[in-house]
Amino acid sequence: MINLVWLKTFCTLVDVGHFTKTADQLFMTQSGVSQQVKKLEQQLNTLLLMREGKSFSLTDAGIKLHQQGQSLLQSSAELEKAIQQDDPYIGTVKIASPGSIGLKLYPYMLDIQQQHRQLAINYKFAPNKNIEQDLTERKIDIGLVTELSKAATIISQKVAVEPLVLVTANTVSTITWQTLTTLGFIDHPDGEHHAQALLSKNYAQFEHISQFEHQGFSNQISLILEPVSRGLGFTVLPLYAVKAFSKPEKIRVHLLAHSVNETLYLCQNRHSLENNRSKYIKSAIIDFIA
Repeated sequence: MINLVWLKTFCTLVDVGHFTKTADQLFMTQSGVSQQVKKLEQQLNTLLLMREGKSFSLTDAGIKLHQQGQSLLQSSAELEKAIQQDDPYIGTVKIASPGSIGLKLYPYMLDIQQQHRQLAINYKFAPNKNIEQDLTERKIDIGLVTELSKAATIISQKVAVEPLVLVTANTVSTITWQTLTTLGFIDHPDGEHHAQALLSKNYAQFEHISQFEHQGFSNQISLILEPVSRGLGFTVLPLYAVKAFSKPEKIRVHLLAHSVNETLYLCQNRHSLENNRSKYIKSAIIDFIA
């Protein structure tokens, strides 16, 4: 079994790139760093570093050990932390979701935090692809997405459905294909995905969002409908986002012939150690939005 102390010294040396600075960071002597790396090489019976004076380069074995060793050290640290403290109401839970559901969910998460003041909620609004990447890299504990992930490292469960709606300024009373092409599209991070899902079911002419003139873009969920309300274009959004708009009297939601619901998935990294606070928050989310 690999000695984790020696492995940490080796990985730190590779990250820092300097024996003396590594020694300072780990509160060791430079010779101590060298000795631990040599002991690790002896344990593995493999050369890890090619020493070149005061510098070094990695062998192929060293590169592999550094890549996989980081994951091993992180898992070890997570295990130690989980064993030492696993109170469901203490610690930080990192969550990410698209803005639409976030407008509804984040205030509820703050309600929970007010009840349990030692529980911290880190909430990030992001598009699906960014959330999937953060889950893969274990930067967040829980992700809510509207596209089922195909990543082998991510496990998903269906928790809710959310209607997609077409929105214009309140001055637009009826919607036709010609109306849409005249208005143009107000885009947002999931705009293409939402438009494709709803418009393809309702308009035989629709092929791609590029058929409409681009009239603007916003990545702030609370502001996407601002240009729409001013008559600058139309957009497609989940209903939660539309209901949260601060000027509902200035917009109009159009009911199309064929409704489309977007499925909401709760996702986690299958390799992450799930602590009790994450379990508690996950259960609270499911009960709230289901």
